[in-house]
Amino acid sequence: MDMKQLREKVGLRTVDVASQLGIAESTVRNWDSGRHSPRLSIEEIPKFLEVYQCTLEEAIAAAKESRRKFDEANS
Repeated sequence: MDMKQLREKVGLRTVDVASQLGIAESTVRNWDSGRHSPRLSIEEIPKFLEVYQCTLEEAIAAAKESRRKFDEANS
């Protein structure tokens, strides 16, 4: 599962995630595409996991999968 699938699994749009986390929608789109991985402070991690309704391990795996797909598409 990649970041987009993780987000869609909980029925959220990019704008929903951006609003709940207080970040730009383009940031969420970059996470979805694998262009960038989430870079969060220790204080932001619990809210991120709550919004995505996942464990830290699931989030890490999803970010890695998104990055793999991005690298594959751009090589």
